[in-house]
Amino acid sequence: MTQTAVNQNGVTVQRSEPTYYSLLGLHPSASVIDIRRAYRELSKRYHPDTTELPATIATAKFQQINEAYATLSSPERRLSYDLKIGYSRFGVIQAPSDLNHPVSHPYNWSKSAYLDPSDRPLSAGEIFALFMLVLTFLGCALLAIAIGLTRGEAAFQPQLLPAITTAQQQITHLLPLILPL
Repeated sequence: MTQTAVNQNGVTVQRSEPTYYSLLGLHPSASVIDIRRAYRELSKRYHPDTTELPATIATAKFQQINEAYATLSSPERRLSYDLKIGYSRFGVIQAPSDLNHPVSHPYNWSKSAYLDPSDRPLSAGEIFALFMLVLTFLGCALLAIAIGLTRGEAAFQPQLLPAITTAQQQITHLLPLILPL
């Protein structure tokens, strides 16, 4: 039995055997709850003990439904089955069939306003950040100049002299106590 299906890319695909989704009467994007609900309804309808169909037909159909549910109810098995039948839940960009030939019309960068594709104008936030950086640099430079002008020559004289002389005086007073001669 041949089955016609349309995949996500709009391509018609001929299949010789039904998919697990078609056995359960579902679309490949069906949720786990939809799969469980369809399985329960079909298993009641085709169970060999409860159907009026011949036992051989009912058993075969029931086994197919069980196999479909076992595959589609397991996330790992469902993913591998989806890959096998060519269904993807994610929109994936397909590689061109012939990688040795370029795509029909490559982009001509010479027509662009920017010769380098990474070259672009600054955004408003980037301009503001640069403005704040320059403003901070100028503020620090002006502050350093103002401090230099107000302190004058005192800024260049070392402030350690009074501390050194007091330390020397303390050592000279303590030295006779520590080392008796």
